[in-house]
Amino acid sequence: MALTAVAAAATGLPSFSAQTRLLVVAPHPDDETIACGLLIQQVRAAGGEVQVLLLTAGDNNPWPQRWLERRLWVGAGDRLRWGRRRLREMRQALQLLDVPAQAIRTLDWPDLGVTDCLLQADRAPLAALRAALDRFAPSLIAMPALDDRHPDHAAAHVLIRLALAPPVGDPLPLLIYLVHGAVALVGGLDIGGSPAQRANKLAALAMHHSQMALSGGRMRRMACRPERHAPLPASLTQSSALPWRPPFWLQPWLQLSVVSPAGAHSWRWREAPLQRDESGCCYLPATAASGQPRFVRLALRLRTPWVFDHWGWCEL
Repeated sequence: MALTAVAAAATGLPSFSAQTRLLVVAPHPDDETIACGLLIQQVRAAGGEVQVLLLTAGDNNPWPQRWLERRLWVGAGDRLRWGRRRLREMRQALQLLDVPAQAIRTLDWPDLGVTDCLLQADRAPLAALRAALDRFAPSLIAMPALDDRHPDHAAAHVLIRLALAPPVGDPLPLLIYLVHGAVALVGGLDIGGSPAQRANKLAALAMHHSQMALSGGRMRRMACRPERHAPLPASLTQSSALPWRPPFWLQPWLQLSVVSPAGAHSWRWREAPLQRDESGCCYLPATAASGQPRFVRLALRLRTPWVFDHWGWCEL
């Protein structure tokens, strides 16, 4: 049961056909199944082609590895082996979704390091991403939401947006998916799928044995949520106001980063070029590159065991 033209027109999403070339951007193995398992099956059912762009091997995942391998210390070689295992699991999952192993493209970025790739000065990761997009020439891209609380997911959104800016010709349709977080995706479509497709998605999820060992219940709950894909909003509210008001005592340990097609810049919060109004709201000065995407991140500069972002990103 593929997306019909009527449903597509009602939501702004494209309908699927044999000409559809779907690129699924997956920060880690298993994201493609949790977030896009039904979408992938529906594109394949319509005769379209699917490619998965895997950003990291998901190797910085020590607790499941310690549990399954009965080890306390996880070294560099152990992580490399774990990443290879997760890639094998991903191939098995995608095989159940009718996607061949050769349709996976890997960028081998560091797990929990996609933000560092985004902020590095030489822009090599952005060039690699553009090359991957050019090789496949997708007609549709499914990618993580900017509001996703996992830093790799939100950074992946920013990288894709930068790689596509400025657009050449008509903008590519972009579908946004959310894995980590509870923000509602406005204007999207819940891809219900047939009972067989929903069962097949869960069977594919079960192929990710390394992740199911400790988190099977949580992953099944995420995979069983309505699979919602929202188009990127056509326009944003024209505002340079930042959504955050961090407490004064925490400000010395905060870092503000700004990313645009012109480059990336980071400052300590108190050294950032911010303007403030009488209400205490903070603004970033406008730039000459009007009409180009500009993304801002607020993050704690201290290392903590907590993976997920508290403030995350916003788009100006």
